[in-house]
Amino acid sequence: MSRLLCCFFLVSMALSWSPCHAAGAPSGRKEIVLLWWNIENLFDTHDDPVTDDDEFTPQGSRNWTAKKLLLKEMRIRHTLMAVEAHPDYGKFPDIVAFAEVENRQVFQQTLSGLPGITYKTVYYDSPDPRGIDIGLAYNPKGVTLKASRAYSVTLDEKPTRKIIIAEFSDSGDSFHLILNHWPSRAFDTGWSEPKRLAAAKVTRHILDSLRSSNPTADIITMGDFNDEPANRSLSEGLGSSFDAAQVRRNSKTLLYNCWSGYQGIGSYYYHRKWERIDQILLSAGMLDKEGFSVSGDPFRCFTFSRMLLYPDNKPWPTYEKREYRGGYSDHLPLLLKIH
Repeated sequence: MSRLLCCFFLVSMALSWSPCHAAGAPSGRKEIVLLWWNIENLFDTHDDPVTDDDEFTPQGSRNWTAKKLLLKEMRIRHTLMAVEAHPDYGKFPDIVAFAEVENRQVFQQTLSGLPGITYKTVYYDSPDPRGIDIGLAYNPKGVTLKASRAYSVTLDEKPTRKIIIAEFSDSGDSFHLILNHWPSRAFDTGWSEPKRLAAAKVTRHILDSLRSSNPTADIITMGDFNDEPANRSLSEGLGSSFDAAQVRRNSKTLLYNCWSGYQGIGSYYYHRKWERIDQILLSAGMLDKEGFSVSGDPFRCFTFSRMLLYPDNKPWPTYEKREYRGGYSDHLPLLLKIH
């Protein structure tokens, strides 16, 4: 299939969305849309001598070719185009954050094929042995980047991804975005939990620093935490809560978890069970009516029929048990609308 025909095919499929959750939007207020997505191994095809990426090369165990990379990029663009075509959004996300990106070049290359929008990127290389990072992009016509910084997580064993913080502004107001991709649950949850608690400690340090001078600062914390809302790293480490009123009363210690009351599926499917390891958490400042805020049902786990495999109705991954499946990702993206 030619590249032109593939693009036409993906554009036409963008109309086949099926949302996880309905989102409301008050009229007359500017909306900013944020997307988080673990896109599952967005690697280029070149061997990086510094990182352990040999399997994602044409000669590697995954036989990762230019054709497979092109399809992967088209799947990602197709998803962003589906957001733009969705009646509750009507535009591309203003801010896009991806987990599991190999480098800035493949990140920019993936986003450069979108019609009518040019993203700017914020990128920090991490010490992760596989070379995967968090990639952040924003539409400069929607928001202004004021500053960004990367924080390292200190671990005794293999290093992990850095935690990214970025400050954005619009119309004189600003908000902070904290991006996370915490250590996985590989081998044993109990054995790996201290690593996620260490990452939570770094994120909490950032949060406490921001809230020390302004308890109602507008902060959005999101990422792939590899833990669910009730796990210690979230509930104790970050103060994740499903109670908005409690978050308002304890603005210096708690965050509102956007999965609260959500009726849709989770973002990750494991052992025939949906999990909610990708999360978006809001500071008390996002729950008031000053500066940036949320209202209605601003949060959605986004999907459409072609992103899911039947009959299990689970995410269509690029690889499954090391077998190439050619899908989108083993995670589903999360969307948040703020005003």
